[in-house]
Amino acid sequence: MSNTRSQMPFSVVAGQDMKPSGALPHGIANGLVWAIRARPGEDPSPLEPHEIESLLNDRTPPSNYPKPSESWAWLHFDTVHSSARQHVATLPCLPEDVSAMLAETEYGVMLEALPGLVWGALPAFDDAVSEEDRDICAWRFAMRPDLLITTRRNPIPVLGAAFRTLRAESIPRSPAGVIDRALREFTGSVRRQIGKLDDELDRAEDALLLIERRTDLGHLGGIVGKGRRRATELRRVVTPIDRVLRDEDLELPEWAEDELRDRTERQVHAALDDMIALLDRARSLQDELGSSQAEETNRRLYILTAATILMFPATLVTGFFGMNTGGMYLASGAYGTLEAGAVCFIAMILTWVFLKLARLL
Repeated sequence: MSNTRSQMPFSVVAGQDMKPSGALPHGIANGLVWAIRARPGEDPSPLEPHEIESLLNDRTPPSNYPKPSESWAWLHFDTVHSSARQHVATLPCLPEDVSAMLAETEYGVMLEALPGLVWGALPAFDDAVSEEDRDICAWRFAMRPDLLITTRRNPIPVLGAAFRTLRAESIPRSPAGVIDRALREFTGSVRRQIGKLDDELDRAEDALLLIERRTDLGHLGGIVGKGRRRATELRRVVTPIDRVLRDEDLELPEWAEDELRDRTERQVHAALDDMIALLDRARSLQDELGSSQAEETNRRLYILTAATILMFPATLVTGFFGMNTGGMYLASGAYGTLEAGAVCFIAMILTWVFLKLARLL
């Protein structure tokens, strides 16, 4: 077997250099991306076709599932095609409702457990280049002490990251460790996005404090609004995870309790705390920005109102002298225009003095 094959054990499913005798039956390979066996202290090894068939056809009831053993298997399916979903929905090794859940395409967050079986659906980001542009999608799993089955319809980077961490010195004791790593990778991505949003709010806050005239606040509102919208989207995704992990009615098996209840729950709760703090900050900054915008609007209205009031007497005088009536005062003098202008100016001065004495300016 080549070095590339040993580094990427899932290549056995679609490898080009496999011998015909090692080809997987169509019913088993339908949608299968990788199939490996993990043993602590050893590098993951690809499963043979007969091993995959034996695992998928194991009809042992959940109550009789084996206790944690020295090794466990991980089968990962791509359910983008309807034939793959149909195949996964009828896996004999799982209860019917669990197999049907693995083939679902609707987004949702859930976590259920029986004494020997844990299954659920968890969120993740798709594989967009920029973290800010990544959409939320779901991946699903079902695991027992000796087997982990995961499905996804969109490329999920967190599963690839969890797969790449499987090395001889870092193989978890049970499949629950893979779920823990995938969730921690997801919460890490969430916290990185929170950090970037926090930096953007820092820049908006600095600009808000440095602007003296407060005449250019529109672009700051866009920055704060974008950060608040993204933080709200992330909170709506992380909150259900925190809720299902804290559900007191959920009784996880002992082999999954330590991984999911302890480390994963702490990571998710920390990300949720950071998100709530960011939302509070964005909300207060948006309130301050709104107050500054209202203050700027009031200042402009004040200037406009003062100018209108000061010009009102001059408008009255010009309106009076503009009447086409006989015997108009100053109509025949050589300096009538200057005298009328002086009357307008004096009226404006008297108005200004009155507003000052009345403390209206």
